[in-house]
Amino acid sequence: MAATLILEPAGRSCWDEPVRIAVRGLAPQQALRTSLRASLRDENGALFRAHARYGDARGELDLERAPALGGSFTGLEPMGLLRALEPEKPLGQLVKRDVRTPVRVQLEVLDGHDPEPWRLLCQARHERDFLQPGVQRELVRAGRVRAALFLPPGKGPSPGITDLFGSSGGLCEYRASLLAGHGFAVLALAYFRFEDLPEHLNDIHREYFEEAVDFVLQHPKVKGPSIGLLGFSKGGDLCLSMASFLKGITATVVINACVANTIAPLHYRDMIIPKLVSDTGKIKITKSGFFNMMDSWSNPLEERNHQSLIPLEKVQGPFLIIVGMDDQGWKSEFYAQIASERLQAHGKERPQIICYPGTGHSINPPYFPPSRISVHAVLGEAVVYGGEPKAHSKAQVDAWKQIQTFFHKHLNGKKSVKHSKM
Repeated sequence: MAATLILEPAGRSCWDEPVRIAVRGLAPQQALRTSLRASLRDENGALFRAHARYGDARGELDLERAPALGGSFTGLEPMGLLRALEPEKPLGQLVKRDVRTPVRVQLEVLDGHDPEPWRLLCQARHERDFLQPGVQRELVRAGRVRAALFLPPGKGPSPGITDLFGSSGGLCEYRASLLAGHGFAVLALAYFRFEDLPEHLNDIHREYFEEAVDFVLQHPKVKGPSIGLLGFSKGGDLCLSMASFLKGITATVVINACVANTIAPLHYRDMIIPKLVSDTGKIKITKSGFFNMMDSWSNPLEERNHQSLIPLEKVQGPFLIIVGMDDQGWKSEFYAQIASERLQAHGKERPQIICYPGTGHSINPPYFPPSRISVHAVLGEAVVYGGEPKAHSKAQVDAWKQIQTFFHKHLNGKKSVKHSKM
């Protein structure tokens, strides 16, 4: 009996869904020295690879029960081959821009362990989709708003969310497209470095975000009378500003965000909100030559930064603040504490804060390989973002569930997602 690679679901699945991987029909000696290898190429042709060594004398290898003995990871990790994918070229980062096409993952089963030569026993290809069946994608070119709207299956209306990424700019759709598969109408909003939008953050005006919120609220397939906000990094402090100054916001989730306006001044009508003071002279350089930005940001509570602080006490509706405790981009845990103290000082309810040990700055949906070091879009230099791979990946799975539950509760009035314990 030849070795066979079994995937459940077979053929294809959504990116944020786990895949069961098993191998059947291994000869006794093969079962003691089996290696599995995963690889994919991104939209630019860059190669990402991972491998793991296994030993199981029963002739069947199930990654839900068999721990990896070595390779790209060790221990029991059923999805380790995907979360541990590493770029062939240094500093590469797996990002999905065109969500209309799947990511094709090649899986191979080999006879042998390093440093022995491997012999291919069997292989399979699995497609990982970003659009669940029935999810609709609409390009948005309404007034100044440049975005993509994702509508879940069914007639609707569905609870609405506006989704913002950080200082890399452009239009990032992968998180919004996946979230739409869980019952939300999600607007992936670009705000600079895209089409005719400003090239630099210095030219950003809050009126643009107000127009985007109005667009979502007025859409016939969005359930009113309010929406939620989801923001990461720079997009997080923009979401806090939106929630503080704009109407129609019920629930706000921020991932590793600051409580002050960062990087560039924010214009609004006849006022300007200054940026948090930073000192590039305090950027640390690691032994490998990478930038660590954490100490370059000043304390938001210092008198010189008072004008840049976001007036969270004006927000109507609850917060969920997600924190990576090994965030090397900036002091996310400290900022979350400031947010909590400020809200309670003004008689507001304490925000829900979830802190994940060993987790870095870039918290993505499940099974994205952690981005620990990458080239910063503004600085043009390699920046350390932190995170221990296994802990970070586990946090991404749980945070994704927490985000869904929070929005279902405060936009739909229900809970529908079970949580794993961290």
